[in-house]
Amino acid sequence: MRKRTGSVVCPSCGMLVGVNDAECLNCGRKKPGLWGFAPMLRNLTDLPFPQIVIFACALLYLAMLLYSPGDVQMGGLFSLFSPGSASLFLFGASGSLPVFAYDRWWTPLSATWLHAGALHILFNMMWIRDLAPAIAQLYGSSRMIIIFTVSGVSGFVLSSLMGFLFPFLPRFLSGAQLTVGASASIFGLLGAMIYYQRRAPSRLIGTQAAGFAVVMLVFGLMMPGIDNWAHLGGLGGGFLAAMWMNPLTQERGNHALVAILCLVASAAAIIASVITGLEVLGR
Repeated sequence: MRKRTGSVVCPSCGMLVGVNDAECLNCGRKKPGLWGFAPMLRNLTDLPFPQIVIFACALLYLAMLLYSPGDVQMGGLFSLFSPGSASLFLFGASGSLPVFAYDRWWTPLSATWLHAGALHILFNMMWIRDLAPAIAQLYGSSRMIIIFTVSGVSGFVLSSLMGFLFPFLPRFLSGAQLTVGASASIFGLLGAMIYYQRRAPSRLIGTQAAGFAVVMLVFGLMMPGIDNWAHLGGLGGGFLAAMWMNPLTQERGNHALVAILCLVASAAAIIASVITGLEVLGR
């Protein structure tokens, strides 16, 4: 609820200010109380984000299966219960085809929340369950959400560009025409762990994360259908986002505001995908 009296923490510098103060006396920020909504923003980012991701991804995966049940693939271990291409496109798959052929430029935001098979979503949700709480402990819950979102976007932007510019390369190097999954964001969380090693006394966290990333990248080169450019883009995006949000500094209210904007933008991207996708598919 909106706070109308008393003190709040300035989102920029962390000092106590009056909720109705026009300016923070310490850093000069205008309206540091955010019109009384600053405490509510902080509480929102303390929600169990890993559970929210798992629930949202599962719900969207089920919706894709139900949209076109006749197109669901059942053959092969990795394609078991795989939604059809129309379902993936409708709900916001990224890649060179949606982004450049259909001008669906927002899909790098929505693709993170979609999955292309039962094993695909199972493995990714297991990684999120293990990695997201660790990143929240190191960086704070708000900055973890930002890293998750930024790395997903950077991964799918790189994959879409590679698929558009270099379609003639071998399959494992050519980017993707249609791509989904939280793995780009998962690599981003690993990238944030690797960067944390550069700023903290202990090198164990970063060393373990780098080891996981190398093993997963090698696995991606060996297995068909893996979007390696999304993984590399996510890893780099997570590392750079962590560098920008120095983990040794205190998490601020600004981070909470950006984190909420990331979640709102992701939801808006999925909604926009469905609305415009229905027009394209003629349903």
